[in-house]
Amino acid sequence: MDAQLTRVAREEGGRLLALLADRVGGIDQAEECLQEAYLRAATAWDASGVPDNPAAWVYTVARNAGIDRLRREKASAQRVSAQARVLGAGVVDDANGSVGRDGTNGPDEVQAALLIAEYSTVGDEQLRLMLLCCHPALAPDVQVALTLRLAGGLTTAEIAAAYLVPEATVAQRIVRAKRKIRDAGIPLTIPADLSERAAVLTAALALIFNEGYLAHTEAAGTLTRTELADQAIRLTATAADALPDEPELGGLLAVELFHRSRERARADADGVLVRLDDQDRALWDRTMVARGYAALSLALAQRRMGPWQVQAMIAAEHTRDQPDWARIVRYYDLLLTMTPGAVAELNRAVAVAEADGPQAGLDALEAIEGLDNYHLLHAARAHLLARLGRDAEAGAHWRRAASLTHNPSELAFVAARLLETET
Repeated sequence: MDAQLTRVAREEGGRLLALLADRVGGIDQAEECLQEAYLRAATAWDASGVPDNPAAWVYTVARNAGIDRLRREKASAQRVSAQARVLGAGVVDDANGSVGRDGTNGPDEVQAALLIAEYSTVGDEQLRLMLLCCHPALAPDVQVALTLRLAGGLTTAEIAAAYLVPEATVAQRIVRAKRKIRDAGIPLTIPADLSERAAVLTAALALIFNEGYLAHTEAAGTLTRTELADQAIRLTATAADALPDEPELGGLLAVELFHRSRERARADADGVLVRLDDQDRALWDRTMVARGYAALSLALAQRRMGPWQVQAMIAAEHTRDQPDWARIVRYYDLLLTMTPGAVAELNRAVAVAEADGPQAGLDALEAIEGLDNYHLLHAARAHLLARLGRDAEAGAHWRRAASLTHNPSELAFVAARLLETET
């Protein structure tokens, strides 16, 4: 039961919130109704079992809670009646005995079909919620954090790990953002000009996928949080379909699909990370790879190159049996002209090592600044030092990488490499 409820909150929470925000008067009210529904589900499902459609069950109870809230809060009985008729269309009243306010009785077959149909038509509602979070009145870092929290379903701890900032900082950003949306009366609508918001939305979706593809917290217990990575792909595909004139969304979708296609090969039977070069390519999902190429082709056809499209071309090169490392280095050179950054420099250095040898890669690593507390910098340096036969130095950097690594699968990999250098 707990696992099912967690799955609904994680995978469906953004869609539920998107639907409810329009129907119960705003984001804060929708969140409160959802929390009430989750609490009722914890009790009801434990007593009577998980319903056939748990997300629709939660939606029904949350929406009923919203109706009750309106009845209590509206001073005018006439306004209450009008709102309840709109919000409760298709919901049988308590007096008829079909849908209990605690959700324990559940809807009858006809009612269930209506609710599931309404819940399944989320479409524009979720896009509106994502774009609301990316409103230009909010600071860029706040936009991303709010999108991750409301539409992406990440906890404040997970967002903090992705940002490398204290959890309290993220919590304050989200509270301030929701207060500003409420006080300014910012509507939950799709604006005519999407260019500014699309860029922030793309960044937020990328962070959701990154947290799913490589979990940052030890509590995750695995290399990948597959449900979160798949949710990011669904959200990105929804946004890319709805905003076909934004090729960077297509580029991001391609990156996500290329990376996700390797899931079955990324860890061994003991859950230890397997390097890309050592993966069994027969385990890769070729259908997902083909979807990635299709998304990339559509994006590139618009002839408006952006950093996510470049990253997609790099990821596409890795799907080949023999990647062209010199070409990958050139792609990173192009990427760095668009979005300079130390992590991109690190990835370029790794590619240089493959193209020109470990010493060339090590020289490129030494020029990078600002990543002293990033475990992958030390892991890359240790790997190249080991290739050069400098095991003592490599061991020191493997130990440093281990001290900075939180994901258990990565930590097991680092521990194994450290053992190799010491034997």
